[in-house]
Amino acid sequence: MSDYDYIVIGGGSGGVATARRAAEYGARVLLIESARLGGTCVNVGCVPKKIMWTASDIIHTMEQAQGYGIGINEWTFDWGKLKQARDAYVKNLNSVYARLLDSSDVDVIHGFARFVDHKTIEVDGTKYSAEHITIATGGYPTIPDISGAELGISSDGFFELEERPDRVAIVGSGYIAVEIACMFNALGSEVTMLLRKQHLLRPFDVSMREALTEHMLEQGINIIPNTEIASIQQLDDDCLELQCSNHETILYVDTLLWAIGRQPATDKLNLEATGIKTETNGSIPTDAFQNCNVPGIYAIGDITGQAQLTPVAIAAGRKLAARLFDHQPESKLDYHDIPTVVFSHPPIATIGITEDEARETYGDAVKIYQTRFTPMYYAFSSEKPKTIMKLICMGREEKIIGCHMIGMHVDEMLQGFAVAIKMSATKQDFDRTVAIHPTSSEELVTLR
Repeated sequence: MSDYDYIVIGGGSGGVATARRAAEYGARVLLIESARLGGTCVNVGCVPKKIMWTASDIIHTMEQAQGYGIGINEWTFDWGKLKQARDAYVKNLNSVYARLLDSSDVDVIHGFARFVDHKTIEVDGTKYSAEHITIATGGYPTIPDISGAELGISSDGFFELEERPDRVAIVGSGYIAVEIACMFNALGSEVTMLLRKQHLLRPFDVSMREALTEHMLEQGINIIPNTEIASIQQLDDDCLELQCSNHETILYVDTLLWAIGRQPATDKLNLEATGIKTETNGSIPTDAFQNCNVPGIYAIGDITGQAQLTPVAIAAGRKLAARLFDHQPESKLDYHDIPTVVFSHPPIATIGITEDEARETYGDAVKIYQTRFTPMYYAFSSEKPKTIMKLICMGREEKIIGCHMIGMHVDEMLQGFAVAIKMSATKQDFDRTVAIHPTSSEELVTLR
């Protein structure tokens, strides 16, 4: 049995970050990964998604070219060529992660880890022990327990498609469903979204989700709320027949995609051998310092059920390593005011609480500043999609407790404003900042 100071189960972004940082602090570290290094983000998440989003964004740009006197008479899109380039890019990142771990002197084992006890892990019959063990195994897509569900694909399966399907049905209303729907639509597929409830992106600010719904409908995406799939049938021509629960809608599609959430990948770790408590869905609750209920075992990333974002897992992992191995006993991640972006068309960028949450918590102490405008970019376009920006302020000093935007380039705008909001900026601080003209971002410092 080999002894380490630190064992990390999971080679995603969070696992790699905490392993490398711990090694920098002098710990002897072992990282165990059962699949490709990089986890969800690199292989079937953020990275390949952004590549597909960029392709669809370029198509949107070409649609505006004529208004600027640029003639594009004919263009084609080769899904297979893009997939080949995207897969090669991801494969290179897998190698980059391997080199980074090697340069940090982190030992890496490819295999499936199972707990033997609270300090011992077994991989392919070999046992490894450590005083500190972090679980960072991420999650996997949820597939519903209904007959014929296997005829559909998951969000992971989206990246395995060799050709663009002509007709797609997407079940789900969260950001993954929205992003994939917008990408398919821009790249030429006919898209129908099936929502179990009424709205897209229910946890988001109402102004953002309503504006996005309007945009998606204008782009030709069919959105059917308050429905579920009752039956799925494979027809002879490789077409799927979908009967919806409202008994009124029958869809015929080439591809059915499930985007109804992700499950924590904890079910095969033999957590019972440690006494670790889990939630009913398999997620591992932690305190503010990433501690599980068993001393010496920690959890970071998606399996904790908190802010399931790659930068969150990375930051939490690094903070944890500093606490364990660099004499920083108070090192922990602050989970408040985490910025995030939905890569829809147009994108949504948000930080802080929504207007409804603010009014419920602070009542009349809340003041809202909001603008709706057409970016100059669309001056010569027949379509003039609006950008919406909203600041949520609280108290006499008008501290900014929420910033929500939808529109062109808001994904790139938010990072700088997030720094200011994290530093407790007020509306007056924004007002004192000289605007950059002509830009869309200037609207945030000129709101009245």
